[in-house]
Amino acid sequence: MKFALLGIFAASSLALGVAVSHSAAEEAPAENASPIYGVTIPEGYRDWKFIAPAQEAPPLDELRAVLGNDIAVDAYKKGTLPFPDGSILVKLAYKRKQSTEFAPATVPGAPTTVQVMVKDSKKYPDSHGWGFGRFVDGKPVDIAQHQTCLSCHVGNVKDHDYVFTRYAP
Repeated sequence: MKFALLGIFAASSLALGVAVSHSAAEEAPAENASPIYGVTIPEGYRDWKFIAPAQEAPPLDELRAVLGNDIAVDAYKKGTLPFPDGSILVKLAYKRKQSTEFAPATVPGAPTTVQVMVKDSKKYPDSHGWGFGRFVDGKPVDIAQHQTCLSCHVGNVKDHDYVFTRYAP
């Protein structure tokens, strides 16, 4: 009986240790997390739904595509503002270049950034519920570049829950 109780205690302790180390790992900052917010590039985002295109004029001269997870897409379709927690938007940006096959056409060139917005009002109360991440070659940009995300959104689109992109039907 003592051995059985010791076995149960050992198994329980091991399970607790695994649970504690798992939750500690979730709280630890990821190597590829954005400064300030700790946002990472979401797994599987390339399979998300298309929200809208965008084009940036020079000096950026970029083509952009905005994708959203199911929560964000549903909010867009229903016109829900503010966006619900769990909404994630990803903007893919590419240098714009002229098509070699059809001169009037513009096509994506080299990728420039992946930008991520995550809605979590509890985790990001000081930034109106949004966490931001900007990544080049899968790595977060430095903190000076990253600090401009919130100020640009606050200065321009506060009446649309700090989101620039509108849904393209």
